[in-house]
Amino acid sequence: MEMGYAAGMLNATPNDRSGDGAGVILVAVDGSTTSLHADAWATHLAHARGSQLLYLFVQTHPAFADAALLTGADIPTDFGADEQAKAILDEIRADAKAYQVHGKFLVRSGDPATEIERAADEFKVDAVVVGASMQARHRLIGSVARRLVHAGRWPVTVVP
Repeated sequence: MEMGYAAGMLNATPNDRSGDGAGVILVAVDGSTTSLHADAWATHLAHARGSQLLYLFVQTHPAFADAALLTGADIPTDFGADEQAKAILDEIRADAKAYQVHGKFLVRSGDPATEIERAADEFKVDAVVVGASMQARHRLIGSVARRLVHAGRWPVTVVP
């Protein structure tokens, strides 16, 4: 699902960068405190550089969905991501409007790191901004930010 906002849409379309201009910054948002900090940081950067923003919300499935898949149980297909994405978009719009930044809001489903990588490659972004993970389990299995940094295809900024 793609939701445009502000006065203009992203000039970059999938697989078609519009030249060497100010570029596109992808910022991953999920409503967490650190992703809201990442949004604010990316918005300020985009304003200063004249860049456009590509906001990405990745719908993930709750842990019980994996267990249900293994047991063959029915699982709901709607986990409320649309409502959450709309709420996040409303917050983002205010920042973008205040700083006169233009962009596009995408909603995708799946693994956050994988979907961020796909969108970054698809839209040929110049940089990726994510919030730092606050989950203890990421110290053991690795965070989304760590996976993106290790991919090494774009500069990645991790905002606390």
